Amino acid sequence: MNDDQDQFNVLRKIQSKPEYTQRELAKDLGFSLGKLNYCLKALHNKGLVKIQNFANKKKKFSYIKKYVLTPKGINFRINLTIQFMKRKMHEYDELKSEIENKE
Repeated sequence: MNDDQDQFNVLRKIQSKPEYTQRELAKDLGFSLGKLNYCLKALHNKGLVKIQNFANKKKKFSYIKKYVLTPKGINFRINLTIQFMKRKMHEYDELKSEIENKE
């Protein structure tokens, strides 16, 4: 899978459930924690995701992270979706043309 597809999947999951823990998000996406951290860092560096730390009241020395898509992140996700749909429509047109030419 390419980086755009991985990043799209991370953005989609974060938008649907910002309170995901890293472990939950990694498991749900089928990523290792290292791969997820790499994707989150890249998204953060691009300004597509904000990472907010909250003190965990149950454990005094640990923090809960919340991931929030920025407006730029939402636009990036929309553009990736549009690109994906255009590719699939083009593939469909090519297959339809091949089938019509064989008949």
